[in-house]
Amino acid sequence: MAKDFSWLYRGVAEIFPQSHDTDSETESLEKRLLNADHPLRIKLGIDPTGADIHLGHSIPVRKLRAFQDAGHTAVLIIGDFTARIGDPTGKSDVRRQLTEEDVSQNAQTYLEQVRPILDFDTPGRLEVHYNSQWLSGLDLAKILELLSTMTVGQMLAKEGFAERYKKENPIFLHEFLYPLMQGFDSVAIRSDVELGGTDQKFNIAVGRDLQRHFGLRPQFGLLLPILIGTDGIQKMSKSLGNYVGLSEHPSQKYQKLQGVPDHLLTQYFELLTDLPLDTLPDNPRDRQQFLAWEIVRQYHGEIQANQAQEAAKSKGKEGVLPEFSLANITQFPAKLAHILSASGLCKSTGEGKRKIQEGGVRLDGEKITDVDLTFFGPGDLSGKVLQVGKKNFVRIVP
Repeated sequence: MAKDFSWLYRGVAEIFPQSHDTDSETESLEKRLLNADHPLRIKLGIDPTGADIHLGHSIPVRKLRAFQDAGHTAVLIIGDFTARIGDPTGKSDVRRQLTEEDVSQNAQTYLEQVRPILDFDTPGRLEVHYNSQWLSGLDLAKILELLSTMTVGQMLAKEGFAERYKKENPIFLHEFLYPLMQGFDSVAIRSDVELGGTDQKFNIAVGRDLQRHFGLRPQFGLLLPILIGTDGIQKMSKSLGNYVGLSEHPSQKYQKLQGVPDHLLTQYFELLTDLPLDTLPDNPRDRQQFLAWEIVRQYHGEIQANQAQEAAKSKGKEGVLPEFSLANITQFPAKLAHILSASGLCKSTGEGKRKIQEGGVRLDGEKITDVDLTFFGPGDLSGKVLQVGKKNFVRIVP
């Protein structure tokens, strides 16, 4: 096993427990890695609550790959069962429960989106599980046993629950089951290390407690930062429009990434690439373009990265996307086909409908197939990127 742990600590916010913690029995993660006589099992769970993954989601997946490269086994869990509850972490209200069909459709795209990151080919380096394999078969006795491991007070100590309880927002009992079921995943796959964002510490700690309850050696938790979005202010999120999707077209990725604010560039390089941070260009503009090129290269190859860079240059020396103002839409509600025509991306509304039917229209990287898709106000579109074909883009502005 590898003895140089620079790969382990790169971009990491916290590893717990530390060797001085009372329940760690003086063992550190480094010590467990060094003393392992077999590959450790490294867990990462992803709930398919949506169809797309963005660069923020890729950070723990990249760390999972680093463990693979160090000789360990990546255990990727698609949370098809837990997604139907929804992780309440950071939510001020109860999440809409997804149907089995919703989750199944979302899960289909996940593996393809992480395929450029993980090693799918080396035997023994990757296991993929769906947690319905073990959670759907739990009987009431086993569920009661899980519930008996935690008090209501402990559950209300979870930040999101505490805030909702204080504001008298409803908390439903099925939401209490989410951390326990996610933790039971660690029992089911006998995880040695679990990866997650800094907002997942509570859930990972529950996994440790359940492993201890079932007589297993508790896992370590490795927490990674939450990526700030391209707006430079809030965390990357599709709903905020400040994200870069893994499934987006290379040119769209490049356009978004070359606009990352200067103060975030070092973090983006540290979390999203393996490049030495002391070899980056000094000029901020050069660093932005290098970041955009490198990330497009990772997911699409060098040829596509070069083409995306050239396409950006052809749009002006700053590579800015042309803009379409919603002030040109005289009346809402407005159908997408009409907006395609008004923006000049299509010659007519009829052509817009045909392009949608052919699968050639994307909004913020997501393929649109509904020819009758209607928007009820400028707020539904402002800040998003509308794309027709491979080369035609506009950014929608108020």
